[in-house]
Amino acid sequence: MITTEQREKLRGWFAGRLPDDLFEELAELTVDREEITVIGRIPPPRLTEDASATEREAAVHSRMQEFRERTRETRIEVAREAEHRFRRKVSWGVECAGERTLFTHVAAPVMTRLRQPERQVLDTLIAGGVARSRSDALAWCVRLVQKHTDDWLTDLRDSLEHVQRVRAQGPDAEPEDTSTGPSEGGADAE
Repeated sequence: MITTEQREKLRGWFAGRLPDDLFEELAELTVDREEITVIGRIPPPRLTEDASATEREAAVHSRMQEFRERTRETRIEVAREAEHRFRRKVSWGVECAGERTLFTHVAAPVMTRLRQPERQVLDTLIAGGVARSRSDALAWCVRLVQKHTDDWLTDLRDSLEHVQRVRAQGPDAEPEDTSTGPSEGGADAE
């Protein structure tokens, strides 16, 4: 679990390390055990007022592709430094005119054991054409839970951060002060 302080340090490192002209703004930085995802906002393309929705969509997608190609070397250089420093892969994406796309991302395998009723749920999703495989079906289920339980997951993450802060204040956090002598009722008491 990544704490708020660790996330802020990461965001600060990227904000300081990224060239000023790379993004208009660092829109989002997310992190887990395997990956850091950096999403930057780029300016929308200039179009005439009477441009159609199709033209706008094509222009935005072309702008994002142009940005990807033009900034590849810079992003690779920053990613190498970050991967060495933070021991996680770095993935990139952009946001432009309300559209968001990821250029790269980690698809980490997760293994689980499921009983028959759970497997039947996955197999139903496959039979219904929602997923191509049990792996796809499980990923679909996780996205569905994520979509509908954002508040609950946020509360859970906050609780986990609180637990980490309390653990850090525990007896193993700092060496004990032995200069005061044996404690009353302790192993050395007579």
